[in-house]
Amino acid sequence: MKTFFLFSFILLLTSNAIAKKDCTDLPKEKWLAIKEFKKIVQKKGFSIRKFKQKGNCYEIYGKDKDAKEVEVYFDPTNANIKKIEFED
Repeated sequence: MKTFFLFSFILLLTSNAIAKKDCTDLPKEKWLAIKEFKKIVQKKGFSIRKFKQKGNCYEIYGKDKDAKEVEVYFDPTNANIKKIEFED
């Protein structure tokens, strides 16, 4: 049982680290300006309720084109989706 909890805890820490660190290795000088990024994301069909820079990712909370609540991590150099979570 201890092994299960330890494994679950490590998995949780790892998934959070991935979300925060795996969007890009490029320096911030290569990132899109926030205003430009938001325009691109809106053209992809997202509405943005909240924007954050988290680690080396741009992150939004909002709705997708189907009006589903989402939390999305993007590569800040090209606005490609790296991770998307649908809210309940």
